[in-house]
Amino acid sequence: MSPKYSFYFLLLFTFSVFSQVEEVNPPDYIKSITFKSSSSELGELPIIKLGETFYLEFDALVTNEPDFYYKIEHYNYDWTESQLVRPEFLLGVDNFRIQDYRNSFNTFQLYSHYRLSIPNQQTKRLKVSGNYILSIHDSNDDLVFSRKFMIYENLVTPGISIKRSRDVSTIESMQTVDLEIHGGNQLNNPLQTVKALIIQNRNLNTAIKNLKPQYTIGDKLIYRYVNETAFPGGNEYLFFETKDVRTASLGVQFIELKDIYHSYLFGNRSRANLPYTFNPDINGRFKITAIDRDDVSIEADYTQVHFTLDYPELSNGERIYVYGNYNNYALEEYNEMVFNYDTGRYETNFKFKQGFYNYKYVVVNRDGSLDEGRISGDFWQTENNYKVLVYYRDLGARYDRIVGFNELSSTNITN
Repeated sequence: MSPKYSFYFLLLFTFSVFSQVEEVNPPDYIKSITFKSSSSELGELPIIKLGETFYLEFDALVTNEPDFYYKIEHYNYDWTESQLVRPEFLLGVDNFRIQDYRNSFNTFQLYSHYRLSIPNQQTKRLKVSGNYILSIHDSNDDLVFSRKFMIYENLVTPGISIKRSRDVSTIESMQTVDLEIHGGNQLNNPLQTVKALIIQNRNLNTAIKNLKPQYTIGDKLIYRYVNETAFPGGNEYLFFETKDVRTASLGVQFIELKDIYHSYLFGNRSRANLPYTFNPDINGRFKITAIDRDDVSIEADYTQVHFTLDYPELSNGERIYVYGNYNNYALEEYNEMVFNYDTGRYETNFKFKQGFYNYKYVVVNRDGSLDEGRISGDFWQTENNYKVLVYYRDLGARYDRIVGFNELSSTNITN
């Protein structure tokens, strides 16, 4: 092989090994992807204790009961591929067909509900902590969608406190997360081997990564940054409820029956220039629920939910999306809003399974950057959920463990 081709091969190999993996969003016929565990029944970012059972559930809105298969891969802290081979992180095998599925019952929208339990008869146990990707494939082995999840151990305990921004210029709009990791004397050379990850409202897309401790006091690792751990405060999420498709409920102005039920929400407007008002939410999450149904997994129906936003038309390449954990905070064509020149408002509509949903409107700038506060506003008083993961790679180790996890809501935020 010539030196020139050897260089290109090395470059390609390096890129394939060290490139970061991203989640693949599902096609339009896959809906209501939900992780559950013994501790939570809400749509949740999957952070699971080592040894705990968890479940992935989703619906396929087709009538032919397609076959789906699952694969599990282990990743480093930065979501590059781990050096571990499958027997080192998984006891048993994967790449098996999901056998637990049932058809919808007494619904206008026909669908099949799939449920994957980990561990199961084939995949007996995940052996190590760290980052994982669960990918779902069809019968042709084509990737349908993938989801990240994290497995943690309780080796150390991160203490969390939420403060107003220490920067005077952002004190009205930002929140700062201070950390104290207790048990740091169990970790070798923590200034080099420990990294922290802070997640606001279960959204990995906006997480603050690669945080090193500033200093140590006894067995505590201290993080008290000014800007490095600061998040925009945002605003409380908007919400709607469709647990009864035949009547207008919370956030729903009126309903209409066509091929399926259509739920028309009350119109929204910008809250960026309005005073902050506390309004209890579930920080972007959702819950599948329906009245007079014994098993919402297969008896809850789908509704076409219509959103309207009273906002001036953006003409410089910016776009507006309906944002929330219902689709893993994805920015897709179907949840992008379109300006209606007849009404002078932004509008869109798409399907949701019956339930209670949080959402808000965000702007994607021309350069692709996300502006969560343009329409909703950013306020230091906003109640947000913060999760902290502590990663550790010991000297000479071949993978990144997650050795600590904690979470806190900014209910009692202080100066």
